Amino acid sequence: MKFDLDAVFVERGERDSALVRRVVAALPGSVPVEYVADGREAARASIGADPFAAGKRRMVLMRRRAPFLMSCPAGSARFACCGYLVMVLASNCPMDCSYCFLQEFVADNPGFQVYSNYAESFEEIERMIHSAPGRHFRIGTGELADSLAFDTVTGLTRDLVGFFAARETLTLELKTKTDEIENLLALDPRGRVLVSWTLSPDQVWRTSEHRTASPAARIAAARRVLDAGYRIAFHFDPMIAYDGAERGYSELVDNVLDAIPAAQIGFFSIGGLRMTPALRGAARRRWPHDPMLLGEDVLASDGRLRAFTALRLKLYRVLAERFARAGAKVPGYLCMESASVHERVFGVAPDNPATISERLALGQDSR
Repeated sequence: MKFDLDAVFVERGERDSALVRRVVAALPGSVPVEYVADGREAARASIGADPFAAGKRRMVLMRRRAPFLMSCPAGSARFACCGYLVMVLASNCPMDCSYCFLQEFVADNPGFQVYSNYAESFEEIERMIHSAPGRHFRIGTGELADSLAFDTVTGLTRDLVGFFAARETLTLELKTKTDEIENLLALDPRGRVLVSWTLSPDQVWRTSEHRTASPAARIAAARRVLDAGYRIAFHFDPMIAYDGAERGYSELVDNVLDAIPAAQIGFFSIGGLRMTPALRGAARRRWPHDPMLLGEDVLASDGRLRAFTALRLKLYRVLAERFARAGAKVPGYLCMESASVHERVFGVAPDNPATISERLALGQDSR
């Protein structure tokens, strides 16, 4: 395994599921497995001085009681949204980025949950397809958990890629900060699976993205899955306004383009660091010495703390202009920014979320 676990909890009613059998068979003998009546209780357990960190090392294999499909939690009428649909197959993550919104979002439910009845999500997707004939949907699994972390143990991508590869109106996006691509390389995505990496400069990675693969390793993994027939994309989010950020992000894009021709990049997204006051408080308590959390910010109208608009625009334009000079047009969009900010960065007003989502799924320019 690429990540350590202190314990695994299994709902008794799910012990014979395919996922549980795979995980238990793959675990080293040093990881204890405990069978419980209700995984929700194990997931809510508060352990130690930092329950969120402890929860990352306690995998809970359980049924999901809620629907699997939902709109992206970042979506809002306030923002120029990308129309992303989220497929919730897990909650929490074995990595620990100091700025991660999960520190607030799953604070009362910190166990690393993996849902054993994930095949029911395929039924939800089939119903959605039949309700909207002719539409193309981009669906991702990387919102409440990294899409590939522990994939060598869970084997989820083997079923996911097979399902999406067989359906012409779907695009699966697997979003990650790992280089855990072994299962993907053995599968045929038939052009219907896109793997995306969230990227930060080395300065941010070293101080703030704990237990993640290095930026260089992520870019190398992207090159390998591209060669294996997958589409790829990159998320520069959150961009952090640290001293030297313009140079750091510019060099990061250069590293991407040195490895991957612009014409083979599906899209890129940009977003600035934004935190609710509660999230910032939690992050600073857990990471009091992280310089990336100490920048000056202001409370925006959506209740989140952000860098000044002029500073965000300056950083966004560094990336957008570098991609514009890349020799081929790479579609791009902003996450959790207003339509006016989008227009000031890209020079045009954004389309509506459904149109943007369909264009990104089909590999067309979203601007």
